[in-house]
Amino acid sequence: MAEEMGADIKLADPAEFSAAMANIAERSQKIVSEFLTRQTANGGLGEADPLHIGGAFLEMTTRLMSDPARLVEAQMNLWQDYMTLWQSTARRLMGEETEPVVQPEKGDRRFKDEMWQENEVFDFIKQSYLLTSRWMQKVVQDVEGLDEHTAQKVDFYTRQFVDAMAPSNFVMTNPEVLRTTIETGGENLLKGLDNLLADLERGHGRLNIRMTDLEAFKVGENIAVTPGKVVFQTDLMQLIQYDPTTETAYKRPLMIVPPWINKFYILDLRPKNSFIRWAVEQGHTVFVLSWVNPDETQAQKTFSDYMLEGPLAALDAIEKATGERQVNAIGYCLGGTLLASTLAYMAAKGDDRIVSATFFTTMLDFEEAGELSVFIDEEQLTSLEQRMNSQGYLDGSEMATSFNMLRANDLIWSFVVNNYLLGKDPFPFDLLYWNSDSTRMPAAMHSFYLRNMYQQNKLREPGGITLDGVPIDLGTVKVPAYMLSTNEDHIAPWKSTFAGTSLFSGPVKFVLSASGHIAGVVNPPAANKYCYWTNNRKVKDPDTWLKNAKQNPGSWWVDWQSWIEKHAGPQVPARKPGDGKLKPIEDAPGSFVKVRLA
Repeated sequence: MAEEMGADIKLADPAEFSAAMANIAERSQKIVSEFLTRQTANGGLGEADPLHIGGAFLEMTTRLMSDPARLVEAQMNLWQDYMTLWQSTARRLMGEETEPVVQPEKGDRRFKDEMWQENEVFDFIKQSYLLTSRWMQKVVQDVEGLDEHTAQKVDFYTRQFVDAMAPSNFVMTNPEVLRTTIETGGENLLKGLDNLLADLERGHGRLNIRMTDLEAFKVGENIAVTPGKVVFQTDLMQLIQYDPTTETAYKRPLMIVPPWINKFYILDLRPKNSFIRWAVEQGHTVFVLSWVNPDETQAQKTFSDYMLEGPLAALDAIEKATGERQVNAIGYCLGGTLLASTLAYMAAKGDDRIVSATFFTTMLDFEEAGELSVFIDEEQLTSLEQRMNSQGYLDGSEMATSFNMLRANDLIWSFVVNNYLLGKDPFPFDLLYWNSDSTRMPAAMHSFYLRNMYQQNKLREPGGITLDGVPIDLGTVKVPAYMLSTNEDHIAPWKSTFAGTSLFSGPVKFVLSASGHIAGVVNPPAANKYCYWTNNRKVKDPDTWLKNAKQNPGSWWVDWQSWIEKHAGPQVPARKPGDGKLKPIEDAPGSFVKVRLA
């Protein structure tokens, strides 16, 4: 095998190996001791199945066994596929050219190493895995009689198992790992074990996979560096006003409401891909809410509090800072859900201070909420609320794990291979640094959000939700809206966000960007990447909308700018932080955003 891979075998130094193993043993003992201490303090190991997966699979198995003929048919199909693969492999071993029985999906990077194609043994391992995984997923998808949520949960966790069992995730069945092990005399595995222990130590016994070089970035130094000042703050947010780069600016300021599940600097990673910097350069006076990273002291903060101490407080502050009463507003993801709720609340109050609203990948109708709904049922919500109530918040690592599971091969297993099997350090990547910089969720607010939006879908109902004593109705929102979604979004599926277009009574422009929840939004024109679709006809069906939509090259940012300038007012002298009645508190990006979970 070593000769076939063209590798020279290297022997590890015995003294270095012995010292490394002693260090590993000492650190492992400490991690186990801390884990057991923490579990004892928490009253034991807790629920064996907090996600309530077992019940779903038990129901699936019961229904599957009730139709043995279908199961036998599926097994026979798998056997026939395997016979075809055996014959194909035998012919290859005898020197014949054969077509693959099954191939990875386009974009599957697990099998990018040439040996998966060129070596008959690894090609057989790869194809046998693909056949088995395809068979397994088809079997569970074809089970009849399951309710929709149970079927979705079974399908989701079957895919999690299938992804985990990929041959690329194991030393002896990954040709790249084997080759590296031979070349380094096993140093890659020793370094990988060291990386694994470091991740366990950083997570205090829970695996916290390092996706990027955490020392390569620092907020305010090489990311989130657009110049500005914090000019106002509440218990829940700091309001940042950015320095102008133009002599004149649009009369109406721009207020950005980011999600509090993540930090705002996804829109200000580096100068070349910063939406905030770009908006400033277009002549907008930009204000951004930087949410607090809450702890137990904010446990009772509600969704209403986030509205009152967030965008509504920001509107008051912006008027003091600029003298302008009316603004244009942007809401991203959960920030967009809050913005829409705030607009309905303002409509009920006769408040017209927001004259246009832009929504980035925002869910308003949660009926088809995508794979995140797998985590939302009564059993899981009750379990989650018990954990939140005991500490006052939901730890950010739990949210991060759920999001990463939506793209497990890219966001979990690729790092397992790179960090632990190949023994490499992850590549410095600003987006993954931001992704690792997670936030907590206050118990009261997060419970309200999950139950009223995801579980009961009350936001779309007139009067279904009451905020600060006011029943709200999205149908009363008449301000022009620009709704931006992305066609590969795993968090806010675009067809689900499209359903929100029919909830407002004002004019709505829906735009679909290529790529996903982040890359499709953070797509500066200078990068000349992806594309976006537009369709000015008002239709109710998303497939019909896309069928008749126009595909435009490049970034949607330019299209948005041509839309927003119609609502931005005339040009006025540019306004600097501190020019108005609010004096700067500290430099951007402020102190709230720098609070890390660690």
